[in-house]
Amino acid sequence: MRREGARGPADGGPDAERQRRARSDEFVPERFERVDEPAPKRRSVAGEVERPRPQRHVGPGARPDQPPDLPPHIATELATAAGPDWGVLKERVTERLAAAIGAYERERYRDAGRIFKVVVDLLPNAPSVRELAGLCQYRQGYWRAALTNLEAFAALTGSVDQHPVRMDCERALGRRRRVEALWDELRTGSPEPEVLAEGRLVLAGTLADGGDMAGAIDLLVRAGAGRLVRNPAERHLRQWYVLGDLMERSGELSRARELFARIDAVEPDAYDVPDRLESLGPVARSRRGGRSGAPGRSRQGRSSGPGAQQGRGGESR
Repeated sequence: MRREGARGPADGGPDAERQRRARSDEFVPERFERVDEPAPKRRSVAGEVERPRPQRHVGPGARPDQPPDLPPHIATELATAAGPDWGVLKERVTERLAAAIGAYERERYRDAGRIFKVVVDLLPNAPSVRELAGLCQYRQGYWRAALTNLEAFAALTGSVDQHPVRMDCERALGRRRRVEALWDELRTGSPEPEVLAEGRLVLAGTLADGGDMAGAIDLLVRAGAGRLVRNPAERHLRQWYVLGDLMERSGELSRARELFARIDAVEPDAYDVPDRLESLGPVARSRRGGRSGAPGRSRQGRSSGPGAQQGRGGESR
């Protein structure tokens, strides 16, 4: 800090402005405003693995212009990773990480990624930081960078929760053997059903990428992905969609229509199901009163629903 009365570049002018912007220790937290909005409907994931978004904890008495507190388990984890330096780093790290999570939730991935990088540099052994940074990079299509952080997360925790995302990154990079190896790890890692289902969808997509459409369909059918469920969860809708996409691409139009119709009955606005049904045409009836497949247009390589790669704007595959 300059002594009172001293003069220098910081007193004004273009040079002073450049120096102020260049200072890495200055941080202006994002301004948070309370906005009452209805809960958004489930949207198409536009070709990326569906993963939970980080949840923020709003402490009592928080003001709208302040970032909310970090979830307690993340705050504890940061303190453990920082060790004796936590007293010095606490304010700097928590402020930045809260702002990064806020930007991530608002789908401002570039801003979030920039802040996450600072926190990763400060606390490279904090699992949640590596996980969130990796997910942010994945959302932007930075496959290799995402793998670096998500591999670190797995090494620090032993968790397979982000294996489906890692598989999709490897798929985007054309590394089929790595996808299969991660799938084997995932299957033996006792994951939650949702995580296992996501990994299976990525593997099916990888098989389809290589031209093994029959193998991709068989993988999902053997796992019960096409089974009718009375009260379907999100993973069931996603499995029906991917299986329907594969069926359509392989010429099984009647079966594809049936699967898309199931999703439409549960949630009409999910993914691009209305467009898919319109493209397939109405269900035609034979003279005996049975249903038969109406002519439809097969769209090779369509990737607008779950289980397909994000691809656009990312690294070269």
